[in-house]
Amino acid sequence: MSRPQEPHRPFFPFGNPFRMMSPKGSQLSQALLELLNSFEETLAERLRKLETVGDVLSLAWMKSAMESLCETHKEIKTLIARLELPVSDWDEKWIDVYLDISIKLLDISNAFSSELSRMNQGHLLLQCALHNLEANSPQQFVRARSSLDGWRRQIRTKNPRLQKCCSFLDGLMETLNLPKVKNSAKGKVLMRAMYGVKVQTLFICSVFVAAFSGSSKKLFESDVADTYLWAQDFKHLRGNVNLKIRKKLSSQSGHLVKELEGVDTAVEKLYPLTQNDFISLEEESLRSSVKQLGIEADKLSGGLNLLVKEVDGFFQIVLTGRDALLSSLRATCTGTDPTVGKRVGQSVV
Repeated sequence: MSRPQEPHRPFFPFGNPFRMMSPKGSQLSQALLELLNSFEETLAERLRKLETVGDVLSLAWMKSAMESLCETHKEIKTLIARLELPVSDWDEKWIDVYLDISIKLLDISNAFSSELSRMNQGHLLLQCALHNLEANSPQQFVRARSSLDGWRRQIRTKNPRLQKCCSFLDGLMETLNLPKVKNSAKGKVLMRAMYGVKVQTLFICSVFVAAFSGSSKKLFESDVADTYLWAQDFKHLRGNVNLKIRKKLSSQSGHLVKELEGVDTAVEKLYPLTQNDFISLEEESLRSSVKQLGIEADKLSGGLNLLVKEVDGFFQIVLTGRDALLSSLRATCTGTDPTVGKRVGQSVV
């Protein structure tokens, strides 16, 4: 990540994250150590599982990656509950970090949803084209040609909201270093676990940005210390995924998402056949091309529907977590019923 030439104060200057388990200050009890190890081992298992899902950058893999991320964010909420660390005991810097991260994640989720919506709109154009071609009439043939033209224009148009994701990812990178924890064993566990959550989040979001934008500029490359139980599994997964992305980008100029590439290949085969006078569907070349496009369009639609649900689920997890924190802060500051604070928290979001 590029840096300005002049020195500047980091967004959250919390120092070296690897000092958090220093022998100075509070030591971890056996119970806390087991709690932390369980969290890290579960994260390592999730990362290993992603290596067995299938083709990287297929919608099926992306769906599994987002599902894995949702599970980790749920797990950190469970961990906080089991730590029994009230919000009133949280360091103010922890709260600042959490709120800053959550708003960036909501923005990133919205950008992903926007791109998936664009793909779904393109799929509607494909459905129109197929429907008109199957009507097997000169008038409908012209309409099918128009729909295919619309697909080709839309799929080659850049989504401006994806461009903003780059700055959001830069902002998340600024929060990767953890706050210093003084004399708080529970705080050390929380910060170490949060680091794992942020690393997985940055990695998966960077892969999504690469898949949607066709650029590897924001792929996550930061080093991770081997002191984490999930470090080796993460490095192995990241190395394989990033290598495949770069290899695919260097070998072709097409789409990174497998199902999108399949549809585009079928469209480019069918499109020239529609540029001349009416061709009956009885012609083998047209019938074969229409059939192949239908198959690829169904794969795209099915994959998009599943991925949309996972992205929406991730948005809700982040939103409810942010809302719960704001609600607790409101209740702590005013001494009012948490329900009142929740309404205030929702207003802030």
